[in-house]
Amino acid sequence: MTDTAVMENTNVSSRKLGHSDIEASVVGLGTWAIGGWRWGGTDEKLSIKAINAALDNGVSLIDTAPAYGLGRSEEIVGKAIEGRRDDVVLATKCGLVWHTQQGNHFFDNDGKPVHRHLGADSIRYELEQSLKRLRTDYIDLYITHWQDPTTPVAETMGTLLELKAEGKIRAIGISNATPDDLAAYVAAGPVDAIQEKYSMLDRDIETTLLPMCAEHGVSTLSYSSLALGLLSGKIGPDRTFNGDDLRIGNPRFSMANREKIASLFDEIRPIADDLEATLAQLVIAWTVSQPGITYSLCGARNPSQASENAAAGRLSLSEEQIAKTGAAVDRYLKDMDA
Repeated sequence: MTDTAVMENTNVSSRKLGHSDIEASVVGLGTWAIGGWRWGGTDEKLSIKAINAALDNGVSLIDTAPAYGLGRSEEIVGKAIEGRRDDVVLATKCGLVWHTQQGNHFFDNDGKPVHRHLGADSIRYELEQSLKRLRTDYIDLYITHWQDPTTPVAETMGTLLELKAEGKIRAIGISNATPDDLAAYVAAGPVDAIQEKYSMLDRDIETTLLPMCAEHGVSTLSYSSLALGLLSGKIGPDRTFNGDDLRIGNPRFSMANREKIASLFDEIRPIADDLEATLAQLVIAWTVSQPGITYSLCGARNPSQASENAAAGRLSLSEEQIAKTGAAVDRYLKDMDA
């Protein structure tokens, strides 16, 4: 146990992952920010403490990706979980590559062109690199990060099924997918999970992907559950961002939107108080209470944030609390992208 973690109760709820026999905590630790890129850099020692605080407080699901800082996030996660691999349901990804120019160019990171590519050889290369960085010999959930229109889904899924048969991965997921993408993957083999943006602000998948997931037994990992911190209860009108932080200039963080969220929080604060919870914890608990949302991935860059997020997995909201919170969301969070 780290000296910064708080462990009053580590009984975080867990749920089954897709068709697998894996049980994972409903609150997961997302490690995009830990990679540093587009988040104003990273502090390795503090990040390791944050990861251990999450584990100490009952979180088992840790999500990372090679693209988060070009391997930096995976390296930090690998250092943090060394010696406690059995405590972790480890998710990482493939499909955003900088070792090859195959596939479509997606973005540049630190001067390196990153492509979307899910060919068989590329997936196998990526997996081996991830295993080294993460200091493990298997991945619990292996996710196609962004979809690659230049590679047939049958080739991608065939490779993932081979890796599963070889014991190198235990479950298969896809991310940033359309309904057509999901249909193609499901037709090629069992899909255990999707990972998609979902929060009080982003609910499109309720009518697109979630009905398909229910039909095919696919779990859902929601990312950006706190909307890049906008729903954390800690970003007020005076908060500024520095360096390469992706929130600089993001219209979601306009003063008008911050005022809408402040009004939402004023209304739901009594619910949080009744639960003896923070606003962020109520937001996370409400998210995993929504039909079809299996897990909520929440970023944390220090032990305090990680411990706070973990505690949301111990909350049990009543139907009335869920309904009142949802009604407030519908009332205040309109036209956030106008």
